[in-house]
Amino acid sequence: MDEGLPLEIDVVIGANPPDRLDKALARDVPEEAALSRSRLSKLIAEGAVSLNGEIITNAKAKVAEGDAFVITVEPPEDLDALPENIPLSVVYEDAELIVIDKPAGMVVHPAPGTPHGTLVNALLYHCGETLSGIGGSKRPGIVHRIDKETSGLLVVAKTDRAHHGLAAQFEAHTAERRYLAVVHGMPDPGDPRLNGCKGVNFETGGVLKITTRLERHRFDRQKQAVFFDRGRHAVTRARAIESFGSPVQASLVECRLETGRTHQIRVHMAHVGHGLIGDPVYGGKRKASPAALSAAGVEALATFPRQALHAATLGFVHPVSDERLSFEAPLPQDMRDLLMALGWAG
Repeated sequence: MDEGLPLEIDVVIGANPPDRLDKALARDVPEEAALSRSRLSKLIAEGAVSLNGEIITNAKAKVAEGDAFVITVEPPEDLDALPENIPLSVVYEDAELIVIDKPAGMVVHPAPGTPHGTLVNALLYHCGETLSGIGGSKRPGIVHRIDKETSGLLVVAKTDRAHHGLAAQFEAHTAERRYLAVVHGMPDPGDPRLNGCKGVNFETGGVLKITTRLERHRFDRQKQAVFFDRGRHAVTRARAIESFGSPVQASLVECRLETGRTHQIRVHMAHVGHGLIGDPVYGGKRKASPAALSAAGVEALATFPRQALHAATLGFVHPVSDERLSFEAPLPQDMRDLLMALGWAG
């Protein structure tokens, strides 16, 4: 295809077609076209699909075996965000996707308050012309996000078909996401307070399961809050790995997401009384006891500058090769320093 000119894709409907146009095109479109059903639905609505010269805009239109459709795909538009030469820690990359170990302090997507210095800006520079277009734009496909001050792994699609396949896995909750957090206190199956906390139960192995709904806070629209009668279903599992102090002042906790809602781990751990160390929004202002920890430990807990949360493990099925992939990102130095100050052996 010449640069800047539309691409025309011919699709001949095969035997026993689905009962509607979008499904039939999704089944029979050439694989190399990398057009997902959602993308095809948009193209139909935009008038980019024709049959015998007649434009078809109804995604539910009936089709028949042998119908020869033409799909006209405009070249991807350039995103408003500008490429920026920002160093990235690339864990894995191929023609379809890229896995990044994001540092704390980096915003994932440009917004009015942060138009520059984001992961998207860095990816636009790093990936360059290998971005084939997500939803008609030359941009990386952000499938999931982690907060600005959370470090760790996330996967980004480079093609439309990868974006579609990855998004389906995250929507179905089949992607593996394991986080490491340092929290106030320690979730303990023997704690009567937790046994009486709504939405909380303990599973085999002392795993704390938190099941609630999450929605924007009634008064502070920048926060999420726990509800049980409205909002989006959210499930977090947490398991204490190691505790620090006598009595316990803090612990290293493994958190696994069944769902991935905004601020989910931070809100859920605060809900059970074990907010994240350094979290200015949900963590609380609990002070460690000098009698329970060393002076270095007390100081480290009081001064840690961000929520102590790291996306340590990410696993998913490659959307094109069907290979199961799993990645690990070691704890960043600031969290290692925090834990060492608390007496962690490493």
